[in-house]
Amino acid sequence: MRFCSSAAAGVVVALGFRAFGVDASALPQTDASAPPPTDASKDNACCAVLGRQSPSLVSYPDSAPYKASINSYWSLQARQAPYCIVRPLSTADVSQTVQTLVKYNCRFAVRGGGHTPQADSGANIDNGVTIDLGAMKDVRLSRDNLTTSIGPGAHWIDVFSYLDARGYAVPGGRASTVGVAGLTTGGGNSFFSARYGFVCDNVKELEMVLASGEIVKVNGQTRPDLFKAMKGGSNNFGIVTRFDLITFPQGPFWGGVVAYPYSTSDAQIKAFVNFNNGIEKDQFGSLINIRSYSQATGQTAISNAYEYTKAQAYPPSFKELTSIKPETFNSMRITNSSDLTTELSLGNKVDARDLFMTLTFLNDEETIRQVNEIGFKLLEPNKNVKGLVWTLMFQPLPRIITDLGIQRGGNVLGLDRQPKNAVLFLFYAQWDLAQDDAAIYKATTTMIDQINAAVKRLRTQNSFVYLNYAFPTQNPIGSYGPANVKLLQAASKKYDPQGVFQRLVPGGFKISKAGTGY
Repeated sequence: MRFCSSAAAGVVVALGFRAFGVDASALPQTDASAPPPTDASKDNACCAVLGRQSPSLVSYPDSAPYKASINSYWSLQARQAPYCIVRPLSTADVSQTVQTLVKYNCRFAVRGGGHTPQADSGANIDNGVTIDLGAMKDVRLSRDNLTTSIGPGAHWIDVFSYLDARGYAVPGGRASTVGVAGLTTGGGNSFFSARYGFVCDNVKELEMVLASGEIVKVNGQTRPDLFKAMKGGSNNFGIVTRFDLITFPQGPFWGGVVAYPYSTSDAQIKAFVNFNNGIEKDQFGSLINIRSYSQATGQTAISNAYEYTKAQAYPPSFKELTSIKPETFNSMRITNSSDLTTELSLGNKVDARDLFMTLTFLNDEETIRQVNEIGFKLLEPNKNVKGLVWTLMFQPLPRIITDLGIQRGGNVLGLDRQPKNAVLFLFYAQWDLAQDDAAIYKATTTMIDQINAAVKRLRTQNSFVYLNYAFPTQNPIGSYGPANVKLLQAASKKYDPQGVFQRLVPGGFKISKAGTGY
């Protein structure tokens, strides 16, 4: 985001305000003490107003705070060029900013942690205003130790390092650099999912700023329709300024990464399916099966991220997996969430181009085998893309996770429609140069089509598209099903009757573009 004012006179250019539908004669001049932007073009109009209101919160292009914010986005594609950035310090600041943006019909984005793999994700914007919540990252455990309050700008390392020191935990992201806000409002998988459900299922209460600027508490008793909608509804209803998450005692536990040669693939698939089917009997286990090619080394390998949320090494539920040999690397140890999530972030190179795509299908050996084959066949023509890391990830999605969510009031993800254990698939690509974007994007859309055809042929379909992993052409909200789409549409109409978070916040996956659900 950017603000603007006239560098010469500190006066907003009338032409710029007319472009926003604003009568310039009705607006105050900007504060001469505010740092001026480099130009006073029409698209900078709203920044001038915001700069006058809160000059210390607003930064402009070429300033150090602006550059620091933009360069801290994880992925290069997300480093867009807003006209100004507002960095609120409080919920009241967020409210005032939203009221101004809505009053003057300004386009904006809202950044939590900034761990987004694409442009126009809703966390940043070209030619608009970005609200960067990074200064609002406090973490506080309640006096009764039952709830942790977390600011929307926090990353999961902020949460885990605070709670690990106190012997507590919340379900949260499995990579330390991921932001709390986006992961939680998009659903959220964790090491603890088989014990407590998705991260969104563990929200006790939200503090939010609605499109009107009103600050509200949202929970199962107060605004229960909005509360449920926020469990998967992403950035469609307002700005969360505090998350209160259910908290539980948690000591050190077993986890780490084990790497294997690719020749173990068939044994890995069989053991994965069996582990997934057995999670209901031992809900302390978590697994990510990772198959990755690196252009830098020319090698393809398999690694498994194992976590068992007890201080017990090599539990029986992992025996089939941990019996696979040979191992080429093993970091298994008894440690804590901070350490394990930091380890899983080490492979997330910064200053690169990134892409996510996801699909879901039933827990079936042949399906996983064919998805793996499709993914690596599409790698072949792209093997020499500079800096390419081409990764297929398979994650258990057992029915028990959905059942736990239902027990806690339900969410809008729609997984309750499928009674069988499933697999959450993530395709993750990383590369260096923009000139290769088109080839990687084409391979991704082809992969979607070929995998969908394969699971249809094998009759192992599951329509769920996980929003936090979705490619821009996918429709995660539509995948929640007609009933949940209807619930989301009703909540949007009720709490955002002017459609502010559909019109003025164009980024992200919008309810208005989801159709009627499927």
